[in-house]
Amino acid sequence: LVGGFIWSQLPRGAYPTDLSRIGAGRPAVVLAHDANYVGGMEVMELMNVIRGDYAERVEFLVAHLGMQDARDFANLHAASDGSVLFFAGDGRRVSVLHQPRSVGELRQALAQAFGP
Repeated sequence: LVGGFIWSQLPRGAYPTDLSRIGAGRPAVVLAHDANYVGGMEVMELMNVIRGDYAERVEFLVAHLGMQDARDFANLHAASDGSVLFFAGDGRRVSVLHQPRSVGELRQALAQAFGP
């Protein structure tokens, strides 16, 4: 039963967690996710809807806040569970969106950060 619950909480189509990809040439979208809260999982569901539309030109990453490197990253960028951070290909942070509530809000933030 516990194993089934944990399995149901895993993201569909795993997101890379290698934050060293930020600044490696492609724009990146990073979701800060803490498994102790539901906000990040809700935002991940929104990202699942649009990910395929942008996957050719944007890296989608997750910073799991249970890991020290992700906590350091979150502290550096004042991010918390459900924060979505947008980075240019050179690693420069373009914007931050805290817990978007709709696919439309997330799409708008992507368009503002990286163009249509």
